[in-house]
Amino acid sequence: MEQFVVPQFIDVEDKIFGPVTTRQFLILLVAGLIVGIAWKLADTTLFIFLLAVLGSFALILAFVKINGQPFHYFILNIIQTLRRPSRRIWQKFFTKKELEDFRASSKVVVVEVAKEIPRLSYNRIRDLSLTVNTGGYYKPE
Repeated sequence: MEQFVVPQFIDVEDKIFGPVTTRQFLILLVAGLIVGIAWKLADTTLFIFLLAVLGSFALILAFVKINGQPFHYFILNIIQTLRRPSRRIWQKFFTKKELEDFRASSKVVVVEVAKEIPRLSYNRIRDLSLTVNTGGYYKPE
């Protein structure tokens, strides 16, 4: 029987150099390119503002982990939570227009009354029990 090597620590990201992973390097590279473009196109005060904002956002995005997950997953979870309604409504109150539309579209539902099931007597239950217990050999009269 062949033996196979099972990979360990598959949730650990590969390191490029030092403690910096590929994802972190790409985030910092994109932020550096944007800051470099801002250096060429913007004046000094705007450049310093963009450097502070983009640099801090890139550092947070690259290095901060919340509950063991990267920060961008945390942001996506916040957005997803805010888009969903936080309150579940059990008894919804309708407006007059919604009630009129509902009444206009509702159809008559016919409800059939179930027939009354006759009660089994003690003797009938005993006979059925004997039939089941004997595997069908007992035949009531």
